[in-house]
Amino acid sequence: MSKITALVVQKRNKDRVNVYLDGKFGFSLTMLEAFKLKKGQTISDQDLIRLKVQDEKEVAHERVLKFLSYRPRSVAEVRRKLSEKRISEAIIDEEIDRLMQAQLIDDRAFASYWLENRNQFGPRSTRALRFELRKKGVADADISSVLENFDEIEAAYEAAKRQLRRFTRLDARTFQKKIGDFLVRRGFSYSIAKDVIKRLWAEHDSNLNDALNADWEEE
Repeated sequence: MSKITALVVQKRNKDRVNVYLDGKFGFSLTMLEAFKLKKGQTISDQDLIRLKVQDEKEVAHERVLKFLSYRPRSVAEVRRKLSEKRISEAIIDEEIDRLMQAQLIDDRAFASYWLENRNQFGPRSTRALRFELRKKGVADADISSVLENFDEIEAAYEAAKRQLRRFTRLDARTFQKKIGDFLVRRGFSYSIAKDVIKRLWAEHDSNLNDALNADWEEE
């Protein structure tokens, strides 16, 4: 048994309260939970364990909500984040179940978000996207489902088109190399790069398209 000798609001976090037991710091709680306690109250060891476990759950939940506020996350990202904060595995499992039931994390929805974000800001090849999503811990089944209708050629075209302004004054051969190297770095195949370069060059200057075709045939 322990006696609560002080309840002190933390200076750096006004939403948390330090609980002192028998004149020494015991643990901290959220303000909401601390309201249920009072100075002089006697607490059993069992109640102490319950309060600490409950607080660990709430701390885990608050950290995850903050983590999710920046962008959607995969289940594996959430698990890794909580592990870094030294949250117990049992509480991590419980928190992930809680988030999934509330539809705050969903790997297939996350994969869709990732694909949409890439298409908007930095198109990648199917291979590159699959690699990125695997690193995020997304299962192959969810990745395949999201990439099922992915138009890789159009993605390559959009990626290269955004670079066009940098290369508008280049000759056909240099244009071909610069755009080709860029697309390969994004994970696109040689054949896709070839088709996209021809399409872009034709749009850029249809009168010089024959020169580009000749360059391709020489290689």
